[in-house]
Amino acid sequence: MDQNKLKNKLTPLQYEVTQNNGTEPPFHNKYWNNKAEGIYVDIISGKPLFSSKDQYDAGCGWPSFTKPIEDSEILEKKDFTHGMIRTEVRSKTADSHLGHVFPDGPGPAGLRYCINSASLRFIPKEELEKEGFGEFKKMFE
Repeated sequence: MDQNKLKNKLTPLQYEVTQNNGTEPPFHNKYWNNKAEGIYVDIISGKPLFSSKDQYDAGCGWPSFTKPIEDSEILEKKDFTHGMIRTEVRSKTADSHLGHVFPDGPGPAGLRYCINSASLRFIPKEELEKEGFGEFKKMFE
């Protein structure tokens, strides 16, 4: 997508996070403590990324998930910025910076996808059909 169109579509924070690998403040973002059921989609492409079924409170101040809805929409890249070695998580379709994945999560895979709210749009389970994501309703039945 054209950068000028993105700047008009996104808030300054959404643009900074998704296009410039930014990070929003912990505990002061839209979904860090969201308890509603639904799915999270990429703010740019609209592709499904994460489910509230896999969300948990990691105590880090950002939405955290044990796994993506579909691995095929997630890209992982080594990130050597800020004097650390981390694994960056990007959306495949829009190439949006989402956050990072760490090996300190619960569950069998032991992963924690720590994701910026600014890179996501939440769709409550009651609106999945209306928003064109009816196939995900069964996750919440």
